[in-house]
Amino acid sequence: MEITPGTRASDAERTVIVDQLGRHMADGRIDLSEYDQRVAQVYATTTRDQLAVVLSDLPALPEDTSAAPRERAARIPVWQRIEAGSWAGVSVIVLVIWGLVSLSAGELTYFWPMWVIGPWGAVLVFRMITGWESGPSAAAHLRRAQKHAEHLNPHGLPPHRDRA
Repeated sequence: MEITPGTRASDAERTVIVDQLGRHMADGRIDLSEYDQRVAQVYATTTRDQLAVVLSDLPALPEDTSAAPRERAARIPVWQRIEAGSWAGVSVIVLVIWGLVSLSAGELTYFWPMWVIGPWGAVLVFRMITGWESGPSAAAHLRRAQKHAEHLNPHGLPPHRDRA
């Protein structure tokens, strides 16, 4: 007797689904909060049938044959673009605060925003240049997931096989 119907999903299959969700987010079909919810749902699933539900209301993605977008996306991952946007937003806020304080004082005050903008920006630049988060183990995992994806159907799942 089987407790959970369907075949259990692997980590590589979950990675393929998360990559597809990222492409749907980039195309504007889902927003960031829905992407986060669906990714959490993907990692909470145990079977391939549950993975298919995550993509059930989204169209199948065409094969991406161009190498240029992949290389660009691999160079600056989405989380680093989000972090850079946060850094830029905070930088503008602290500069505005410093400017208002200087304006109300009638002279340029000590430029304290450099202690917020400088170190945080240096860390982001270091991580982007070195690829610190996406080291060899992450690249190997991505290659395995892409190799596995070659055998998947349009929704990223292997064909369903009934058990005898």
